Amino acid sequence: MAKIQIKSETRHELSFFPNSFDDYVPKDSKVRMVDRIVRSMDINPLMDTYDGIGAPPYSPKMLLSLVVFAYINGVYSCRGIADALKYDVRYMWICGGKRLSFATINRFRTNHMIKCIDFYFDAVVSILAEKGVISLEEQYVDGTKIESKANKYTFVWKKTVEKNRAKLLEKTSAALDQIKEQIRQNGGSDIREEDSEPATSAKDVERSARLCERQVKNLPKAKLTGREKQKLNTQISHLFKASDKLREYENSLEILGERNSYSKTDPDATFMRLKEDAMNNGQTKPAYNLQIATENQYWTNFALYHNPTDSLTFKPFLDKYRKRHGKQSKCVTADSGYGSEENYEYMEMEEMVGYVKYNWFHKEQHKPFKEDVFNQANFYYNKDEDYYVCPMGQHMNPCGQRQTKSDSGYVSVITLYRAQRCEGCPLGSLCKKAKGNRTIYVNHKLNAYKKEAFLLLTSEEGMKHRSQRPIEPEAAFGQMKEDMHYKRFRHFGKDKVYMDIGLFGIGFNLKKHLGIKR
Repeated sequence: MAKIQIKSETRHELSFFPNSFDDYVPKDSKVRMVDRIVRSMDINPLMDTYDGIGAPPYSPKMLLSLVVFAYINGVYSCRGIADALKYDVRYMWICGGKRLSFATINRFRTNHMIKCIDFYFDAVVSILAEKGVISLEEQYVDGTKIESKANKYTFVWKKTVEKNRAKLLEKTSAALDQIKEQIRQNGGSDIREEDSEPATSAKDVERSARLCERQVKNLPKAKLTGREKQKLNTQISHLFKASDKLREYENSLEILGERNSYSKTDPDATFMRLKEDAMNNGQTKPAYNLQIATENQYWTNFALYHNPTDSLTFKPFLDKYRKRHGKQSKCVTADSGYGSEENYEYMEMEEMVGYVKYNWFHKEQHKPFKEDVFNQANFYYNKDEDYYVCPMGQHMNPCGQRQTKSDSGYVSVITLYRAQRCEGCPLGSLCKKAKGNRTIYVNHKLNAYKKEAFLLLTSEEGMKHRSQRPIEPEAAFGQMKEDMHYKRFRHFGKDKVYMDIGLFGIGFNLKKHLGIKR
């Protein structure tokens, strides 16, 4: 039997000529394409974030290429990128064999990329538009709620803060009155009228407590025993503690602003109900409302909002689209969560074709809805004489108007129509539940927008956009969460979260454009 020859191992041997990392990366490798695209972009916005103080920094182009390539491959943590630099030749090629620490990569993201993330996201979108991949003439809008890194049990609720603050102020005011009365009875100087006003803030409580503290010190010794004086001082010390607690409540209200909640570990995150509910009990979690616009499944716009309601994010989101690209798209497609009077009016002013559904768009096309004669949507309306006709043929004339204001401040006008005589009507038990004559509430402006939207949505072009919408942003969200495993944010604070999702958007677009599967 022939002796088997085994080649010697060269693991510990030195090569006579040093190898280049360029030799290990094929010329048609995807990492070369990513690096070429990144280095073609203007570096000046990134360079402007450096102050020139201290040791020379690593090349911003190199770091940007490294981070983008990492996000394309689903490596989102700085430690993960730093580990990849030790064993993955593609990452080594980008950095020329430099082994960067995770702190260096983190400083680059949080100190520099955070200031110009929009510029580089827009630059990638512009490259895609130049190549004809997207036209920027249409956008498909949708949103998803992504959980924050914050602890889900560190919630602060606005109603609870307001309730506790009011109780504490009431309790503190009563304690102040009692202390001031004791001071008067024991020979204290008269308290000025402006100092007798009820406390309405932490500053007022602290000022009143200091005033009482000074007056207790100046009380005649013969009038007050040591025990009584000690008791007064204890009550005043409780006032100082109450002022600290009130200041905490006031800081919480300032952080909350128009929101109803926030997380103590991430004050920018708002508690929302998420689809990913492991307990199936509707538990709220700290999260951000991520809105994206897509075309051919490429991200063309993104934004983060505290408000979980999609309809309130629509206008600012479209404004941001115009700011990014210098123009507004010709048409926009969205689901019924965005169909409101305010949004329809905005699209009309912007001269956009809006394929945006409204509530009950699908339900009103079903037979039970159409045949329900007691539904006010099916009442006959005489526009010339301005009256509705009830199922019994009775005219319902206008009897007043009301105004409603949305959370964004938009005012809608509601007209009330009331029947003249419902008493004794044989259909009364089926037509209404409330006592008296039936009253209906009608928003004529919104109804007109709905009719226009219905015609657009049921047209041939509208059907095409409606069928395209589920495979646009929804498919992008599916790839994001399931394929690329981006299901939770990894930073505290809206600015850092925005930077992180911006880098993901850049990586998402380049990955799709270059056909990178891994």
